[in-house]
Formats: sequence, C-alpha cells, structure tokens
Amino acid sequence: MALTGPDPSDLDGFTAVVPAGGAGTRLWPLSRASSPKFLHDLAGTGRSMLQATVDRLRPLAGERVMVVTGVRHATAVREQLPDLLPENLLLEPAPRDSMPAIGLAAAVLERRDPDAVLGSFAADHVVGDLDVFADRVRQAVAVARTGSLVTLGITPTYPATGFGYIRVGDARTVPGAPDAHHVEAFVEKPDEATARGYLEGGSHLWNAGIFVVRASVLLELLEASDPRMVDELRQIAAHPTSLAERWPALRRISIDHAVAEPAARAGRVAVVPAPFAWDDVGDFAALATILAETGDPGALTVLGDRHLVVNEGSTGIVAAHGGRTVVTLGVPDVVVVDTPDALLVTTREHCQDVKGVVATLQRLGREDLT
Repeated sequence: MALTGPDPSDLDGFTAVVPAGGAGTRLWPLSRASSPKFLHDLAGTGRSMLQATVDRLRPLAGERVMVVTGVRHATAVREQLPDLLPENLLLEPAPRDSMPAIGLAAAVLERRDPDAVLGSFAADHVVGDLDVFADRVRQAVAVARTGSLVTLGITPTYPATGFGYIRVGDARTVPGAPDAHHVEAFVEKPDEATARGYLEGGSHLWNAGIFVVRASVLLELLEASDPRMVDELRQIAAHPTSLAERWPALRRISIDHAVAEPAARAGRVAVVPAPFAWDDVGDFAALATILAETGDPGALTVLGDRHLVVNEGSTGIVAAHGGRTVVTLGVPDVVVVDTPDALLVTTREHCQDVKGVVATLQRLGREDLT
C-alpha cells in the first residue's frame, strides 16, 4: 500500500526513535546475540527488519530518525542504514533493556529541543496498512503535545496469550486526535480464557510497546521512580564521553515497568487504537504465519534458498541458510532452521520453548552458538 503520510506540519519536532536491541532467542539459530533478528530479512522482502522499520518511519520523520543499539552492532547498523545521520546513532556499551535506551534518546533530544516529541518503535516488528499507521502516529503526536504519554494499542485479531494488553478507558478530547482514549491500566500476558474475554469484550488492545511522548515528559515520569537514572542520562547527554563510565550505573528495566504502568495508574497515559496489521515476530510459528499469508497456508514455507529444500508432504517452515539440501518427508507443522554451525528441528507447537534451548547451550558453555 502506498504511504501518503500526514501533513508534515503536524509532525514538526517529531523524532522516530528505534531501539535496536535484544537477541531474539526464540528465533535461534537465525537470531543470536552477535546477529539479532532486526539485522535479518525474515519477511523475505529484501530488506532487514531494521531497514523496513526505518523505511516506514522516513515519510513521518524525514532525517529525524534515531537508532539506539549496542556497540557490537554499530558497524552492521551503519552498513544497513547509510543515510542515518551520525549524530542519530546512539550506542549502548551493554544491554540495559528498553528504558535506559529510550531514556538516553529522550535526554539527547531534550538538549536539542526542549519541546521535542519522540516516538519509540521497535526495530524488529512487522507492520502493514501504512496509511493507517501514519494516521495513528500523527494522532499520537497531537496527544503527546498535551503532556501525556501515548501508546498505540493494536486491535486484537485473536486471543493472544503472548502479548500484554491495554485496558481502554473513556474518550479523550484532543484536536487532531479523534480516536484517542484514556488508558485505565496495562495488563500482563493473560491465560487463554482471559484473552478470549478481552477479545469478546472489546475494551482491550494489544500492547505493542509503541510509545509517543515529549522527551521532557518521559524524563519527568521516569524521575518519579528513578531520579538517579534521569540524572545519569542527562549527564551523558551533556557529556557524551562519560557514557562508558556512567552506563553501568543504570538499572536494567523496561519502559513498561519503569514508566508506562505507574503513569497509567496516575492517569497520565492515553491510547490511540491502531487497527493496522502488526506482529512482533516472536518465534518461528509467528514467522511461518506471516510468510504463509503471501502463499499457500497448507504448504511448506521456505525462508532462504528455495533450491536447497525438497519437500514431500510436510507443512510448516524451513529456513535454509546452511548451504546444504534439506529434505522434509510427511511431517506436519515442522520447523527446520539450518545454519552453517547449528541445526534446529522442532514443531510450531514448541516454538516458544526455543528460548530455553539457548539457555541450555549457555549453561553448557556453548556461547559460540548463542
């Protein structure tokens, strides 16, 4: 779908921040700490997930796209995003989860422009319906300018138990944001029965971890629970050479736990319902579903070199990256991931357990594979 985008004047001072971290362990052995999923073309589009994320943000933010990633991924990110302004690549010395990463971007942007609005968009999600996406980001920016923390809540399409949820409250009255509502609460991942109730009730949305907020407001909200982190982040923004020294002092915590949940309890969070296609590609089952949407859902989906895969009556997904022939014979819902140094064979039912395999390998001292 062509992206026409909102009126550029609606997004003056808006910066799209892309936290590019995490190892994507449920997608091992394709995704590893040294080469995480956001650097891979998992959707078969010819663009990595990071590149696809920036592609859909460029029409909204122009050159105001900022990426926060680990030092070890800096070279790969620069190679994939040659047009990224050097000052808009922020490097974490070590992983500290999403709050320090997004907080660092907020502190840097606050120094550049006290009225700056940032939107945080994960580097490894798949998003469709780009005109709708653009409209809901525009609405979120309008609400963020009133001083709220704003999230985009994905319209649920099935009773997912792997996502957190947002309980939607009363409508907000904000010019330029006709779909905005108050957030009553963020809800942890539910069991299946509870998720079905959420889906049928119509007052819950998926929490995709997309947040839009004025940089200064984000730091203000964080300061309520962790003033030391805010001070350290502002010191780093003022004195970038102190990053390596100060970074270890920051606690590891997500933006949801550090800011979003307490801010929702204080009535400071709004949500813009987002009825566009979305998936966080959390495991191979999710990836198989995404890839099957463009093909025969009853067939075997192949990622990588199709000429290396010979299938006789199997369904599921094969990722052929090992340079050798993979033959599948009469196996339903199979998942085969072949790489040069590791081979994973499982089923879609057990895809969520792959993360445990990575933990086992680490416990066995096989960090070379993780």
